[in-house]
Amino acid sequence: MPHTQRQQVGSRGQCLSRLPHLFLLLLALRGQPIRAAIHIPSTYHISDLKKPPTITTQPESVTVFSVEDFVMTCEASGNPAPIFRWTKNGEEFDPGVDPDLKVTESGGSFAFYTLSNTMDSLKPYQAKYVCLASNELGTALSNEATLSIDAPPTQQKEKKVNLKAEEGNSIVLKCNPPHSAMEPIIHWMDWRLLHIALSERVMLGTDGNLYFAHVTAEDSRNDYTCNVQYLATRTILAKEPITLTVTPSNAVVRSRRPHMMRPTGTHSSYLALRGQSLVLECLVQGYPTPKVKWLRKDGDLSESRTAIEMFDRRFRFTNISESDNGEYQCIAENTQGKIVHTFTVSVEAAPYWIKEPLSQLYAPGETVKLDCQADGIPTPTINWTINGTPLSAIDKDPRRVSAGGSLTLMDVQYGDTAIYQCQASNKHGNVLTNTNVYVIELEPQILTKDSVSYEFVEGQKASLDCDTFGSPKPKVTWEGESTSSLLSDPRVNQLTNGGLEILNVTHDDEGLYTCSVENTNMSVSAQLDILNRTVVTSPLHNLKVQPGHSATFSCVSSVDPKLSPPLIQWRKNEQKIFESHSDDRYTFEGSDLIISNVQQVDEGVYTCQVITDLDMAEASGTLTLYDRPDPPTHLQITHTKDPFVTLSWTAGDEHNSPVIEYIVEFEDQEEKGEWEEMKRVGGTKQNTRVLLWPYMSYRFRVSAVNEVGRSAPSKPSDSYDTLAEGPHKNPEDVRSDSTDPDTLVITWEEMDKRDFNGPDFRYRVMWRRVVGSGPNWNTNYTTSPPLILHDIGNFSAFEIKVQAVNKEGEGPEPDPVIGYSGENVPLEAPVVVGVALVNSTAIRVTWAPVEKNTVRGHLLGYKIHLTWKGSRAHHHSRRSREPEATWVVETGANEEKKVINDLRPYSHYELAATVFNSKGEGPPSETLSFSTDEGVPGPPKSLTLDSPSETEMTLRWTPPEEPNGVLKGYLLQYHRIVKSDDSPMLVEAIDDPTVTHLTLKNLDRHSHYRFYLRGCTSAGDGESIKKDGATTLEGAPPVNISVSVGESSANFSWVAKKRHRSVSFHIEYLNKNDGSEWKKVEKVDSSLPFYQLQGLTPGSHYRMRLSFNNNTFWESDLDTEGTAMLEKKPHFPTEGWFIGLVSALALLLLILLILCFIKRSKGGKYSVKDKEDGPLDSEARPMKDETFGEYRSLESDLEEKRTASQASLCEESKLCSQDYLDFNGSSAITTELNLDESLGSQFSRPSDAPDTNLQPTNDSLNNAVTILD
Repeated sequence: MPHTQRQQVGSRGQCLSRLPHLFLLLLALRGQPIRAAIHIPSTYHISDLKKPPTITTQPESVTVFSVEDFVMTCEASGNPAPIFRWTKNGEEFDPGVDPDLKVTESGGSFAFYTLSNTMDSLKPYQAKYVCLASNELGTALSNEATLSIDAPPTQQKEKKVNLKAEEGNSIVLKCNPPHSAMEPIIHWMDWRLLHIALSERVMLGTDGNLYFAHVTAEDSRNDYTCNVQYLATRTILAKEPITLTVTPSNAVVRSRRPHMMRPTGTHSSYLALRGQSLVLECLVQGYPTPKVKWLRKDGDLSESRTAIEMFDRRFRFTNISESDNGEYQCIAENTQGKIVHTFTVSVEAAPYWIKEPLSQLYAPGETVKLDCQADGIPTPTINWTINGTPLSAIDKDPRRVSAGGSLTLMDVQYGDTAIYQCQASNKHGNVLTNTNVYVIELEPQILTKDSVSYEFVEGQKASLDCDTFGSPKPKVTWEGESTSSLLSDPRVNQLTNGGLEILNVTHDDEGLYTCSVENTNMSVSAQLDILNRTVVTSPLHNLKVQPGHSATFSCVSSVDPKLSPPLIQWRKNEQKIFESHSDDRYTFEGSDLIISNVQQVDEGVYTCQVITDLDMAEASGTLTLYDRPDPPTHLQITHTKDPFVTLSWTAGDEHNSPVIEYIVEFEDQEEKGEWEEMKRVGGTKQNTRVLLWPYMSYRFRVSAVNEVGRSAPSKPSDSYDTLAEGPHKNPEDVRSDSTDPDTLVITWEEMDKRDFNGPDFRYRVMWRRVVGSGPNWNTNYTTSPPLILHDIGNFSAFEIKVQAVNKEGEGPEPDPVIGYSGENVPLEAPVVVGVALVNSTAIRVTWAPVEKNTVRGHLLGYKIHLTWKGSRAHHHSRRSREPEATWVVETGANEEKKVINDLRPYSHYELAATVFNSKGEGPPSETLSFSTDEGVPGPPKSLTLDSPSETEMTLRWTPPEEPNGVLKGYLLQYHRIVKSDDSPMLVEAIDDPTVTHLTLKNLDRHSHYRFYLRGCTSAGDGESIKKDGATTLEGAPPVNISVSVGESSANFSWVAKKRHRSVSFHIEYLNKNDGSEWKKVEKVDSSLPFYQLQGLTPGSHYRMRLSFNNNTFWESDLDTEGTAMLEKKPHFPTEGWFIGLVSALALLLLILLILCFIKRSKGGKYSVKDKEDGPLDSEARPMKDETFGEYRSLESDLEEKRTASQASLCEESKLCSQDYLDFNGSSAITTELNLDESLGSQFSRPSDAPDTNLQPTNDSLNNAVTILD
């Protein structure tokens, strides 16, 4: 896109207006908004943008020790390329016109250096230099660089120094390094250039001197040499060696308290600049050697910026700051005393920037504020220059206001483009920064791509982008597809960046929107699509789970189909949940969260977040653990008044499930450990009144029950004893259980011990005869049932009653019950009046009842004994040989006749009757014989169908297993099976019972028939046997032929036609590759499911056909798998004479093999087992030559048990079988011969007819030679 750049360089010009007071200027500034600077986006198209100069490499201060060190360099960038100028001590300086200087300038770099050869000629150049880089947009200033001249340090002539000291005194060896602007590095060494060992006693001072806190005799030496190193000049100067002689003391060395050697006195003051390093030194003398420690009087020592060095004699500050101001103490101490030296550290600072103004681009008319803030100690002063010219030297402009370190430019124009310098100064130095103010005009451009599609979910805030750039800032307008103004909708806002914002969008807001730049023809369009919001369709349920169980939250959501599948994020108490792989605690299955083995820590609020590319929906549910309640506590017994007491307790924790009821239990102290339920109380109550039994010792406990289960019981209460009373009740179920004759057994349900109510509990048993005994009762006492009375008479009636009594009294008066003495077997048999035939399987028996007194017990009924004696039929059937069968029919006590069913027709029976009571049966009645009438026969035992032709059906059957009389013949009924069920029934009567087959003719060959066959007696037609069938049609070839092909075989499968007889058909095939004729295999039966044709040539094309009665009913082409064998030209190995020769050799070799085996077996007829039972000679040992096989293989072939008279080895060996020795048929002799593979291939050829074996074959013949006849 074309663009323009309007820029103007120069001074601010004349004042546009004059205001009498600065106050009015400040008011004007306050009312003027400060606009943001221009940042050119990377997508804005602009070329050759001019750039103000920028100093990229500052000139550096330098100390010149030789002419080679004299060089001053400055580098700057800008477009156009900047022009360099220099000032020297604030005055214009042009190094290019100085004949003693040489200038190099290229690619934004400017440097000058000296051409002189002497140091004296450089002294006039000692000064402070500033580099100025200018182009049409302004001038940038460099930092001030100082160039100083100094002579390099040289070795000075010195006198040899000899020092003496008495042992125990202190001494200082001075170094006196040459004066230089460079900081020297001091090394004290001996003549071998080994460092003098430093310690708490021997110390190196920062002045270079060697300090001894006290000397010893070992300190005597004549080679203490101070070596002074200057890094800048790469110089090391060795001073004259010093001789130190230590005079031994004649007495014990006297101890001395510490004294300061450096610094002297008790107080020192130091001034340091912020960011520099400072070293405090504390060198002390004394004997023994003093220990030194450091502390800060007004605070703690900084661990990050301080360090203690030189055996605690130095305290170093690095990067010192104002916070390090204060007093520090060095404390030196030995056994004789201590000394303290105080250091006052003052930290000041050269100016440093707190905030620097930024170089920016501005549009015309904007207000620019350059904020320049610096700090330092003392506080620095701020000065502004424009293009290197102080503001005071430039015409005043009311649009330019400088106050408090800030410079404000109002309503900037192209002429305000310049480089503004802010300089902060104090006594320790100054800092300077260059700020570019570039007022520029750029043509508007739309930076947003055209035809952008936006997708939002209904209800969201839609933001359509229309990024523009230009100077001044372009104004944009938006239009929609509707004619109404977009901004008239309160939901629509146009943003300051040009974008369009639509709140709470709906599907009605979909469409095309256009953004245009005013006063241009530039515009872009945006397509807004609104999608359905994501919702959780099924809210998460609040779950209550027992500990140890699993909980499942299901999150079912609905997502707009245009969106990608959502991400399901689960949270617990706002924290993300991640699937557990080690313990399976959390498992994600689709939209389900499964929490296994839930514990207390799993309680909380679970949130399912369905997150799509555009929105998110969430639903929450709580997981609460609920469990059995805790046991009640503080169980107490109150309000004791027999037979009632009141129990009260305190409820335990319900565990999020309210208590439904409380279970009150008691323990009888005589049966400790056995608790029984006494009462259940509602869950809202915490006390209850219970009824107690007399004469018992109680303990109570209470359990709580909620929907989960029952709590553990509470702690048992104290024991509570009730008083004894007389029995409240008598035993129940008083009765006579007499079983033996002449015996009366009185028994009852034994009472619970809790109903004894007192000590000495007994039962009072009373009885008397119902008839003739009078009012007196017979009485006996017992502690347990039963009471047995003998010689009482058979089956006599007695009144009996039982009463409970104890030491305190007796129970209520019991009511008597009637009981009988023991029964005996009946004495008489009933008289059978007669037997009447009801039908062929049922009779009616009638008898006369017996006298009651002969029953001798309760009459339970009569038993009729029936015996089947055999069938009335004269033929010797299976039933005529069955054994006799007897069974019993019982009747009621009041019955005098009985109909007996399920008898066998046409059979002989015997019958007798007895009376029975609980003791057994009486004697039987006289035996009565009778016979049942003839009945209808059962169904024939079997029925089979056979079809000799398409219109004939032969039925074959076997007679009924149950003829039930004399069989007269058979009745055959049949009809065609049709859907309408209206086919007429055809009947064939067979009068001869010996006939067991029948052929039906003239049947419909297209129909199916249903046959019913039944036997007949004089009683009628019997039950039928049913069979469905159809005639068999003439044979037809199979259908649905399918073929699967291998390398040398083809598998045929087919489906035989239903109802058709099986036929034989031929398979014919033609190899189209070798030009041979059609070949035919023997007949194949269509009843087989498949057939495998073998002997095909791999990689060949065949024509196949199937024929029946010389008619082809299927044909197809197929290709065998594998690679076709190429026809080889006749050559020597294929000649007939050669083949015959090799065949003869192979036959001879085979005969030799057989003879060899016969010889090995000694030629006799014996069992291999017998051979092995005897001694094993060398000839009979297993052979190792694999060509002839192993003896073990022969043994396996002859493993069957034989005797010495059996056939010889040759007769039994497979090697002598007909299959191996027949050379005249198609059989072949196959053996493993190590012949050349190419030679063997000449002897392997297929026979004329393919192998028709139905079993799977193995096409690979490894190292095998087939010798053909």
